[in-house]
Amino acid sequence: MNRNAAKLLLGAVLLTALAAAFDAGKPATVKGYVLDSACAFTKGLSKPISRECAIACAKAGSPLVILSDDGQVYWPIADTTPSSGQNEKLLPFAGQKVTASGKVYQRGGSTALVIEKIELQAGQK
Repeated sequence: MNRNAAKLLLGAVLLTALAAAFDAGKPATVKGYVLDSACAFTKGLSKPISRECAIACAKAGSPLVILSDDGQVYWPIADTTPSSGQNEKLLPFAGQKVTASGKVYQRGGSTALVIEKIELQAGQK
């Protein structure tokens, strides 16, 4: 193999590695409950204790998350720089079941969602 071919091969390998390391996000729709992150992890809940509890926790500073029907926790994030918290966007849905769509990102065992659209699931008030 000549030097130019070796350089091209090395460049292609590096570009492939960089592309794999950078997750551009995948379009997804998530269905689940909006609840505070502490309860999602420490209480083993499958749904919020109450809407009032989720609101109180969020107002006290606990980040709201979406807990899907299969138990996956989705951390709502912004894709802007500087970034911003997402509680304001989620607070109207606290304690309720929603359908959210956007881009999903995964890293180190965590799953995040940049919400493009969120609405209550049918039957929610």
